[in-house]
Amino acid sequence: MKTSTKDQVEGTFHEIKGKAKEVAGQLSDNPTLEGEGLGEKIAGKVQNKLCQVEKVLEK
Repeated sequence: MKTSTKDQVEGTFHEIKGKAKEVAGQLSDNPTLEGEGLGEKIAGKVQNKLCQVEKVLEK
């Protein structure tokens, strides 16, 4: 598996995991958990965008 593809899979995983934490934080009224989830979700999105840029530059 190419590095950029592997990074994209990891980014998607972080997005999903972050969204789950965010929802869990909202349901349990835990702003700390909600913030952690939001941060992880955003980090996953950034990682995915960087992978897209890397794929364009490889061509």
